[in-house]
Amino acid sequence: MSKSTPWQALWRLPLLVLALVASLGLAQVALAQADPDREAATAVPALDADAWRQIKSGETGPNYRDSRFDSDYNLINASGETWRQLRERWVSPFGVIAVVGMIVVIALFYLVVGRKKLDEPRTGRKLLRWSLVVRSLHWTVASLFILLALTGLNLAYGKAVFRPIFGDGFWAAMMSGTKLIHNYLGPLFGILLVILLLRLLAHNIPRKHDLDWFAKGGGLVGKEHPDAGFANAGEKVWYWLLATAGIAVIVSGLVLDFPNYGQARDTMQWANIIHAVGAFGLTAVALGHIYIGTLGTEGSFEGMATGYVDETWAKEHHNLWYEEVKDQAIPEEQLTAGRAHPQGDEPAPRSG
Repeated sequence: MSKSTPWQALWRLPLLVLALVASLGLAQVALAQADPDREAATAVPALDADAWRQIKSGETGPNYRDSRFDSDYNLINASGETWRQLRERWVSPFGVIAVVGMIVVIALFYLVVGRKKLDEPRTGRKLLRWSLVVRSLHWTVASLFILLALTGLNLAYGKAVFRPIFGDGFWAAMMSGTKLIHNYLGPLFGILLVILLLRLLAHNIPRKHDLDWFAKGGGLVGKEHPDAGFANAGEKVWYWLLATAGIAVIVSGLVLDFPNYGQARDTMQWANIIHAVGAFGLTAVALGHIYIGTLGTEGSFEGMATGYVDETWAKEHHNLWYEEVKDQAIPEEQLTAGRAHPQGDEPAPRSG
């Protein structure tokens, strides 16, 4: 075997140095992985008080920007903390108080006052109140509203309620489906709600007699029913809540649904607050609307289910409208036999 020359030994020296450096580096990685604190100390250089003051003050630079294109947000975003505080301290408690409080109020009202029954016997003669088109729109919008309300409540409180009960796996799958339903059905709900609002606008113009309806508590104060046209004052309030707060919820939801149109992070945060507050409030009022239209008032559900109401119900709850259409009443036997309404499936009256 030939002996190594001095030049060959000198050539091997850099290789030994590289091997030594590589081994030291691998040792450092192994130690850092074994010790999380050491890993953090190795990955992040020490920050002194001056550096933290610079970050918190809002001064931006290459080390304090986020990863978004053309972003100028600093590492500590004060507006994000403000949004979190609003959500945790005000919005979330408001949602619980509004929804649960309304359920409690409805239950107490039912136990104390009971169901509002008709004062007089039914006549058996029917008046067309809701067309097939309006009923279809109403039930579609109502179904979407319920789905969005349930999924929205799950997004807001599901982590605190269901995750401890069912565990991470079930909760993660449920939240994935919840977000999918909420995000995709929201725009459809918005479109159909606007169509329904436009369809019912003529019936919901405020009138002078609506003030008397409020003064008499919708018939709870005094012995006489207050005057009401096609829509009473309470129904008009619900309509205009949907036309104002409902539109705000739709618009803010679209901002959250489509974050790729240049809106800033602050805009998204305020849209989230507006969306949550409006949705919680509408959900609470909707519970009252559902109660009055089903269990709370005799004969109300029939109108939206079949399109027709009994003469007695119309006379007691919408007397001004009844006076306009009483000559169009049809015997129930005629409807049962399947004979069409004289004017098709469209109510002729236009009363406030």
